Amino acid sequence: MNFYYLTDIGKKRKTNQDTVAGNIISEDLAWSIVCDGMGGNNGGDIASSMATRGISELINRNLDILNNSQETKNFMKYCIDCANYAIYSESQQNEQLSGMGTTIVFVIRNKNQVHIAHAGDSRAYILSQENNNIYRATTDHSIVQELLDKGEITEQEARNHARKNIITRALGVNSEIKFDYNLLNIDSKSIILSCTDGLTNYLEDHEIYNIYKKNIDNLEKLPKILIDEANNLGGHDNITVSVII
Repeated sequence: MNFYYLTDIGKKRKTNQDTVAGNIISEDLAWSIVCDGMGGNNGGDIASSMATRGISELINRNLDILNNSQETKNFMKYCIDCANYAIYSESQQNEQLSGMGTTIVFVIRNKNQVHIAHAGDSRAYILSQENNNIYRATTDHSIVQELLDKGEITEQEARNHARKNIITRALGVNSEIKFDYNLLNIDSKSIILSCTDGLTNYLEDHEIYNIYKKNIDNLEKLPKILIDEANNLGGHDNITVSVII
């Protein structure tokens, strides 16, 4: 198993509020976190950094739990709750950081099982060489996704919607966080790709998959290749991509 990642400021932003972390624990076990911060001044930077750093520390102190699939969901909830409380508390104590928050995609792969917890509009995908497809394993927590679910707008309208960057869930905004959890069984050749909306604002799912297919023998460079493509198309936001292979 391998873990590759890259984060990029993009072409328009002055700071990078995305953060990413992850590690290979063993040949059967790996994890990753991708966060996209939000907030004035340095709030987004701080919120996303607090989430990745705090959860990374909890994982490193509890590696034995990751081998127990039945306990993984509760552990992921504990990690997210702790990160949410830390960010929220900091924002309450520092007026300049009021309202800061961050999306999160938290992935743990244990052999052919994938645990995914997320809040916000950063995404996780399963790219399957065996099934020749890409599966979006998360559903955006956003105003635009709610309009899509209600049938009030089309997919094309969603891509250019004026409110497409407004999310409905984020770590640190409230004292408690509601997140989605998913447990998937995948084949051994599948990869898990996590990313911020700096990528998906420019590349549709099938385009991500086509780039993956073209670079199937060069997957350690896949994050950079995808980020370069998003930058070539505009790069108006920070862009982060991680893959567990």
